[in-house]
Amino acid sequence: MQLQNDPYSEQKCHATFVPLNAHLILIADIHEAVGPYSQAIKTPHAIYCSGQLPADAQGNLVDGTMDEKTKACLDALSAVLTEAGSSLDKIVKVQIFITDMKDFAEMNTQYSLQIKHKPARSCVAVKQLPKGADIEIECIALP
Repeated sequence: MQLQNDPYSEQKCHATFVPLNAHLILIADIHEAVGPYSQAIKTPHAIYCSGQLPADAQGNLVDGTMDEKTKACLDALSAVLTEAGSSLDKIVKVQIFITDMKDFAEMNTQYSLQIKHKPARSCVAVKQLPKGADIEIECIALP
């Protein structure tokens, strides 16, 4: 198969990604993924956690303050990391998506209570998130 305008197509360059020693992490204690992806991938050197919404185990969004929603996201990430043999204190990178920057300070309050070691982090405002959520948090952690 050749891609249109592919600069490497003349060279017949092909690459296949095969994750060596990678394991899918799927647990029943938190909501199922809302798309075709796993809750996390564990490799020998890192655990890549998919974004977690503020949802209960049945997938219903948590009502309440941004503080409560942030806690729900971090609790879900904690459950995924525990299943993978890690924890919140081994996080090295966090990405936070919120739908309104007016919630930034309140989100930071709860975030600071649970993640004290200050890993690298990005927080961006997005137009919308799956299921109408107003926050989603993903991370990379050490095993």
